[in-house]
Amino acid sequence: MTAKTWAFEDFVEGSTIELGRKVVTAEEIVEFAREFDDQPFHLDEEAGRASLLGGLSASGWHTCCMFMRMMCDGFLLDSTSQGSPGLDYVRWKKPVLAGDTLTGSSHVIARRISKSRPGLGFVTVRSEMVNQRGEVVLELENTGMFLTREAAA
Repeated sequence: MTAKTWAFEDFVEGSTIELGRKVVTAEEIVEFAREFDDQPFHLDEEAGRASLLGGLSASGWHTCCMFMRMMCDGFLLDSTSQGSPGLDYVRWKKPVLAGDTLTGSSHVIARRISKSRPGLGFVTVRSEMVNQRGEVVLELENTGMFLTREAAA
């Protein structure tokens, strides 16, 4: 394995990892919706305005995918990541509308070395994504598995 910047040891409880920035376009909202979640408020501005969402709105699953891209670019692709056993929770707090600018952050809340595989650690993060108005649009908590520097060498 080539040297990676982020290994288990680099995730410190209480620290925050700032993730990137993403401008959401109407075209990508519709493209995602056509393939995966073709409810009217994800496909048409007028249908979106007539709904509780208030405009052309990204699917919650699209919102999760945009956040995953931020995590990949922010640290996962330059890490010893070995995947994840899953999400503890995900909450869509506000609609993500066409034209929104999103930013994300992950807060390290726990970490531990595996009892059965000492070269592997578990890192739990609580993450959020906010829009340009500072409103939280997505909250999630998950655990990732990362090799220690020694195990990765």
